Amino acid sequence: MRQRKVPMRKCVASNEMKPKKEMVRLVRDKEGNVSIDPTGKKNGRGAYISLDPILVKQAQNKNSLDQALNTKIDAAFYEELLSYVEYQKARSELKNG
Repeated sequence: MRQRKVPMRKCVASNEMKPKKEMVRLVRDKEGNVSIDPTGKKNGRGAYISLDPILVKQAQNKNSLDQALNTKIDAAFYEELLSYVEYQKARSELKNG
């Protein structure tokens, strides 16, 4: 049986290529609203960030998400993203044992 190709994406905070499943997609729609895209299928400009709270804070300090999505992102969204990343990371650690 053939091995399936693992989709890789580049993290905007660390500039590392990682498997898509280890990252979360953020999307900016036509109206300029930025949201978390857990399905990875929403329309709009997308950017990926690793499921690591340290990298989320690093992206906030460097404004790397602002540059990747070509818009200004407020601190409230970063707080929402940070809590989402912490939740997903804890979930994956429980699942992997």
